[in-house]
Amino acid sequence: MLPASLAAQTRTIPEWCKPLPRPEYKALMRVPVSDPWFEVYKVAPGTFAIYEPHQAEEVISYLILGTKQAVIFDTGMGISSISRVTRQLTAKPVVVLNSHTHNDHVGGNSEFMFVYGMDTDFTRKNALGSRADAQAEIAPDEICGNLPPGFNRKMYVTKKWKISRFVHDGFKINLGARTVEIIATPGHTPDSIGLIDRANGLLFTGDTYYPAPIWLYRPETDMDAYVASVTRLAALAPQVQMVLGAHNIPVADPGVLPKLADAIVAVRAGKGEVKAEGTGKAIHAFQGFKFLLAEPAKGLD
Repeated sequence: MLPASLAAQTRTIPEWCKPLPRPEYKALMRVPVSDPWFEVYKVAPGTFAIYEPHQAEEVISYLILGTKQAVIFDTGMGISSISRVTRQLTAKPVVVLNSHTHNDHVGGNSEFMFVYGMDTDFTRKNALGSRADAQAEIAPDEICGNLPPGFNRKMYVTKKWKISRFVHDGFKINLGARTVEIIATPGHTPDSIGLIDRANGLLFTGDTYYPAPIWLYRPETDMDAYVASVTRLAALAPQVQMVLGAHNIPVADPGVLPKLADAIVAVRAGKGEVKAEGTGKAIHAFQGFKFLLAEPAKGLD
């Protein structure tokens, strides 16, 4: 007879995880690590996508290496230890920078000594941690397969973390023979940012762009700011060779950015298809892009 905890995990398979693994990952170089909760892929020289395929967010964090130090752009769910994975990938000091501070992107922040933070009230509030948000992420329909051995559902929280230094738009981090620069992209949240590695043509977009319905329905979302941020990113497309989002699939062509900007402007103008998605939300689709908005959609013209 299966233990109750294991039986609960294997009783049903959520619909979202039935198509996994995503075929796009076959084209990427997988890097073996000891923790099966994570999958790691080398997406560019000195650049690793750390993917969590067993939770519905399918969050992707990025480890970016220089000669002196590394930055981890997001730290995932905190369901298993992401710092243990980074130690297998580099012996250099690792500092944290978050694309924004929703719980699925800061779950491992407390595992690191140094964390950059945007100077917003939203960031400061989320640095205090959360139990409710974390618990929602491990509901039965949110997990695909087994949780890590020894994981305690009742004790799972997004742990409190300390902001070591406040940063801002244009702030640069010297990693040693490699520099990454913050691009403020408020909209999804007040503290949303992108990260650009200009020398290598890499643009990390966080939750401003990823290949799935983009969440723009929560109270902290500012639609005007989101449109302005997407427009800003679209202008960078000629300078970029690769776009790296924070969910589902790590690699996209830069040509997606101006198309994204056009799509959100069209949706705000009432174009595209609308489909209800749960209580008080709807998916607005236009030319291959999907946006999950409050219904009636906040900010529609």
